[in-house]
Amino acid sequence: MNSITINQRFCGPPNSGNGGYTAGIIAANLPFSPEVTLRVPPPLDKAMQLIQEGQTARLMDGTVLVAEAKVTDLQLTILDPISLEAAEKATVTSNAYQLSPLQTCFVCGSKREKGDGMSIHPGDIGKNKVAAPWVPFEDLGDENGIVKEVFIWSALDCPGAWAIQDESQLYLLGRMASKLVNPIKVGESYIVMGWVIESEGRKTWTGTAIYEANGTVCAYAKGTWIAINK
Repeated sequence: MNSITINQRFCGPPNSGNGGYTAGIIAANLPFSPEVTLRVPPPLDKAMQLIQEGQTARLMDGTVLVAEAKVTDLQLTILDPISLEAAEKATVTSNAYQLSPLQTCFVCGSKREKGDGMSIHPGDIGKNKVAAPWVPFEDLGDENGIVKEVFIWSALDCPGAWAIQDESQLYLLGRMASKLVNPIKVGESYIVMGWVIESEGRKTWTGTAIYEANGTVCAYAKGTWIAINK
């Protein structure tokens, strides 16, 4: 059993943890690759207990089930990457700057200072497709300059929501699975992309991926998003 606390810095909505960060910190504390399902908004600055039972785990806030995890082997058809220059062009017109309902989000919030938030601001590159450049800053890495797993999950979160491109709804992450393929290094330039796979009712499934500037895939994820009225 591990104790997990989500610092205020890593919020998504102002009063709860970023979904990708939460899923990522759970994954970083498990000996298997999980699919994480969020059951309630993850509380901030509060010690929770991660209880592993074989190839499943539960994140508990006292008696409240915050999230569940189970072993998975994610398979996902990944989009071909665009160029770094095209991603940089896309982010200039990103709706994350003006239309985001979560402007203090650790990953995509436009009101977070660079070096505090991750400054990933995806812009449209086609119908239900977005992209952004990303240069991981130093404190996201370990002693060898490799970006920590929890922040890779974080980076793979919000581009999925921005790919949905529905300004009438707020979408919150309900479920996420990720696969890390190649190391991501602090200070280097990457491309983050997000796209819609399918939608049904209030649920939308998205894919996201991180690529090196030369197009090499570093990590990818599948997310399930739930529509919430603004």
